[in-house]
Amino acid sequence: MSTPTPFVVDPVLTAIAVNYRNPDIFFIADQVMPRVPVMGMDFKWTFYPPEQMFTVPDTEVGRKGLVQQVEFTGEERTSSVKDYGLDDVVPQRDIDAARALRAAGNSAFDPEARAVEGLTHLIQLDREKRVAAMVQDAANYDADKRVVLSGAGQFTDPTSDPIGVISAALDATFIMRPNVAAMGRKAWTALSTHPDILKAINRTSGDKGRASREAVAELFELSEILVGDSYINSARKGQTAAFEKVWGGNIALIHRNTQAGPDGTAPAWGWTAQFDGRVSGRFFDPKVGLKGATTLRVGEQLREVIAAPATGYLIEDAA
Repeated sequence: MSTPTPFVVDPVLTAIAVNYRNPDIFFIADQVMPRVPVMGMDFKWTFYPPEQMFTVPDTEVGRKGLVQQVEFTGEERTSSVKDYGLDDVVPQRDIDAARALRAAGNSAFDPEARAVEGLTHLIQLDREKRVAAMVQDAANYDADKRVVLSGAGQFTDPTSDPIGVISAALDATFIMRPNVAAMGRKAWTALSTHPDILKAINRTSGDKGRASREAVAELFELSEILVGDSYINSARKGQTAAFEKVWGGNIALIHRNTQAGPDGTAPAWGWTAQFDGRVSGRFFDPKVGLKGATTLRVGEQLREVIAAPATGYLIEDAA
């Protein structure tokens, strides 16, 4: 027999929470740091020191000598998922009024479904903000795997050298070459319209136009180019709204592996531990309003993990 709880997970609302996608905003967090299921809120993942697979021992064996022994070790690291969630309170009078309008065929509005859609969007936007901050933070890359561009070196300048800069960055990572580029719209516009990129792709002297993501990815032997388009209001509550891009003018080159996870056998720059899926549910509070109110909740349990920083390279201020 299940234990009763005041919070009821609603399959209909959960479907809205899982399937909702804002058509006007392109979130790339899940493509940059793919979700990996874990078995509990606390999880362990293994870090394998890279030197043990690149330090060559003496393999020669004398006629009566002993064979050299080696030992492979992994460092077990412990972490736990974090809870992320939001509530919205919908008065019962609003629910009743909307239901009556729908029954009369005068409206299709459902305040509960709309609340879940709004909550889901904000949960997604918060994750986008977290992942973008991690990906664009120079501290999450090795010191020799980041560069800051300025002046004529930025890709907004037609005399800059994006092919040389990006090629050098791709060659500078350790073991696993980056296979994904993640950036904001400003950086992508500068890169996709750069004369050198257009000449290389068109194989002509023509330097006008705009290159596709697929063409630029092929040029640099990447699997995918991800462009984040989402905005966020950076102003505090009560202040005048100040909208800015979540993804700035940096270009992150990272090795993504959709098979990566806690066992550490598939190296990747980063991944996301996820316990259970995104959930949505409701509970009724009779103390709110004359007829009470329903609180809608959407949440998920995640932890973003940077597992192999040496497999990434950050080009700061590319645009």
